[in-house]
Amino acid sequence: MIGNYLITTDAWFTAPDGKSYRAAWGKIEILEDKFLGIKTNRNSTNWFAKLGSEKNHIIIAGCQIHYAIKCDDTPNISDTEDWQADASAGLKSYVRPTSIYIAQ
Repeated sequence: MIGNYLITTDAWFTAPDGKSYRAAWGKIEILEDKFLGIKTNRNSTNWFAKLGSEKNHIIIAGCQIHYAIKCDDTPNISDTEDWQADASAGLKSYVRPTSIYIAQ
């Protein structure tokens, strides 16, 4: 994998800005488990994705990656439209903040 990727994770995470995100975008580098100084066992992931620069990056365990989308341009991080369906309340449209962390 070379270039910038948009990675969707299986769980929410907290970024250095203190906000919660469900995805991260940046230049990707795949790492083996040795970079932590320990060797993981068969019950753990044995590879990680590092997104961003050397100064500002996030490391995501391979087992937490749900989708990896090649995305050279910075994705839209402005407020976005979303919706929620409920059997009793019907369809509700609303605007929410982005859930993409930009690691550069």
